[in-house]
This record gives sequence, C-alpha cells and structure tokens, in this order.
Amino acid sequence: MAALHFFREMISAQKAGKPRGVYSICSANRFVVAAAMLFSKRKNLFVCIESTSNQVDQFGGYTGMTPQYFVNYIYAIAGQTGFPRDKIILGGDHLGPNVWQKETEGPAMEKAKALMRDYILAGYTKIHLDASMRLASDPEGPLAEEVIARRAAELCAVCEDTYAGLHLAQPMALPPIYIIGTEVPLPGGAQETEDTLQVTKVEDAQRTIAVAEEVFNALSLHEAWKRVVGLVVQPGVEFGDHTVHGYQREKARALSQFIRERKTLVYEAHSTDYQSRKGLRELVEDQFCILKVGPALTFAMREALFALAHMEEELLVSKKGVTLSHLQEELEKTMTSDPVHWKKHYHGSEEDKKYSRKYSFSDRSRYYWPNADLEKAVGLLIANLEKHPVPLTLLSQYMPGQYKRVRNEALATNPTALIYDRIMEAIDDYAYAVGVSY
Repeated sequence: MAALHFFREMISAQKAGKPRGVYSICSANRFVVAAAMLFSKRKNLFVCIESTSNQVDQFGGYTGMTPQYFVNYIYAIAGQTGFPRDKIILGGDHLGPNVWQKETEGPAMEKAKALMRDYILAGYTKIHLDASMRLASDPEGPLAEEVIARRAAELCAVCEDTYAGLHLAQPMALPPIYIIGTEVPLPGGAQETEDTLQVTKVEDAQRTIAVAEEVFNALSLHEAWKRVVGLVVQPGVEFGDHTVHGYQREKARALSQFIRERKTLVYEAHSTDYQSRKGLRELVEDQFCILKVGPALTFAMREALFALAHMEEELLVSKKGVTLSHLQEELEKTMTSDPVHWKKHYHGSEEDKKYSRKYSFSDRSRYYWPNADLEKAVGLLIANLEKHPVPLTLLSQYMPGQYKRVRNEALATNPTALIYDRIMEAIDDYAYAVGVSY
C-alpha cells in the first residue's frame, strides 16, 4: 500500500469520527529502529521512520548518512528483524534550506533542491516541506508567510519533477505525500515555560493553508496539493530537560474544530515525547493524529542500558576474569570529550550538567551512541550478560516491567531482548493512541 493510500484511509476514518493516527519514529538508533519494527511486525502494522534535514543530507548530515545510505541502513535492519519493506513508510522531516541558513537564498535553495531530489530518488514518500527559517539574504524578523509558501512550493515542484522521472524508470515507484507548516519550538526539545508555550491560533493555521494552496496552484502544483495531508501546528505539547508540558485539550479545542472541517487534512504534532498515554490518545481524538516521537525512545533505550549496567556491576564486579563495560563512565567520557551536541542545551553548575548528560528528557546522549568506543562498551555489556544471565532477583529490582513479562513467559532474559522490550513499552503508548486494537 502506498503512503498516499495509508494516509487517506487514516484521514477518512478520522473525519468519520473514528480516532486513527500514525506515530512516526524520528531516530536512526539501531536499537530503536529494530524495536519499532519488531513491535510493528507483532501487531501487523506499518512503521513510519523519518530522518531530518540536518541528520541526513546529500553531504552526509551529522550522521554521515546520505538519503540513500539511510534507506539502505533501514532496509538492512528490516532484513535482520524480518520486517517487510513494503510496510515501511520513509519520511523526510524539516526538508528545506534550514541547514544552510548562513547562505543567501540562491545557493541555499539550490542545495535544498538537491536535497529534495536525493530524498525522492532514495524512496522517501512522506515529505515535510519546511522553508520557515530565515536565510542570510532575508530581512530581520520572521519570514512572511508568502515567502515560506513560495520556497516550499518550489521545493515541492522539484519533488514532483523527480518523482515523474523516477516513475518512468520504475513504474512501481510511489508518489510522495506532503506535510506543510512548522511548529513553534525547536525540534528535539525546547526551553519553553508554561507561560510562553502557545497553541497555534486558528487564524494562523487558516492563513498557512490558504497561502500555501494559492502558491501551489500558481505554480501548477494542483496534483501535488491533493497530496498535502498534514499541517504542522503547536497543540500545546513540549518537553525540556526536566519538565513535560502535557496536552490540555481545552486549550486546543478551537484548533481541533477548525481542522475537522477540512476533509483531506489533519495535524502533525511534533515533540510529543513523554506525553501520557491519555494525552497521546486525546491528541489523536482531536485530529493531531500524526505523532512524531524520537528522544523518548532513545531515552527508554538509555534507561535499559543503564539498568543492565547496574545489574552487570552487581552480578560480575567480583568475578575473576571478567572485564566490566563501565558503560555510564564511558558515556560520560565520550560526551565530555566532544561537547558539541550538548553544550548549548545543558546549563547550570558542573554537577547540573553532569546530571543532564545522563538523565535529561532532551536526551542529548542520543547523538553519542554511534561512537566507536561507546559501541564497544555496549557490545561488552551485552556479551557479559549473555554469558552470565541476569537472575530474576536483579531483573525485578532494575527492570520490573520486563521481570513481569519474563515471569509470564512473554520475554527472554537475553539483554538485547530486554533493551527492545523497554523501548517497546514507550512505543506501546503510541500504538494505543493511534487506535491499534489489542
């Protein structure tokens, strides 16, 4: 089934009063991706996986991955987990000239257009068009809605032309769907206070749609406009280092009612990480039914790894001939030796920053797990606990949820299985929210 059909069926159900949605995994972490696929395989679901424009681009992004490399990476994990490729929806998040904000419009947009071509050619079918960031040649202050819409439409035209050529060569290639708009806070967690976090105004959402539709039609993108399925808005959810702003549906009631009247559009909600199970369900019921999640899943993975490291220490610290992973110490060493991914985000005393490097909801540690030394420590941790299985007593102490499933013969004590299961606990809240039947 094409992404287009999947989203149209979801939207049709929504407009008929049946709460349906989709959660989108915004992570390249191998444990998270594998856990998401194993969960979806068990439930017979599609899995939507997205990469961002700063994470994956034609130059490699901060992950070192081009769009085609990322797709091959995802497909390799699908092969390892036995997940069917035709049930993977690949999305590109915040695609536009944002990475090249220090350049003027001409060169920045040319790079953005090349980015769009590479994403489409690699097989991405969910494209978030985001040209909301000011470029070096733009005047001070927020960009005019017309400028944002024009740039987004120009990028959409590149996607459409690229897809047309791809379809000629590969008739089974699937047409892209589009998401427009952008959320107020920064991706990946913000420092918003409750007083400054504002739900998108109805008139702003209405204007974004109207201006975009006008510009798309002016550029003869009528068919592409029919495949615009989502609008990114701020429903009033966000998280910071140590706080979570939970969804308050009464504050988003007008925004929710507005989109109910648009028969082909729903909302996409970013930064839904750490919302309660109830809150996620209410978001979907209120038409915010494309739920983006990333840090909450690597946070769950980090919790599992720390729990395993504690068990390793308790079990093996006095055992001769065993080298411990010292995982937490290795993570701290890796993060402090290269602070680029956290130094602008974590504040306070040195002790405050040390605490945040481990436990912050923004989970900047997620950028460091691919480090070779850290991967080696994780591998040693897993190998130690495969050779010396975790006793039930320690499992009950450090991973009580997994302990219960082991006792019910629904889970093995294999350390990798325990990591996957902890991530799946977080995913399960999203599955419940989007209407997965149990």
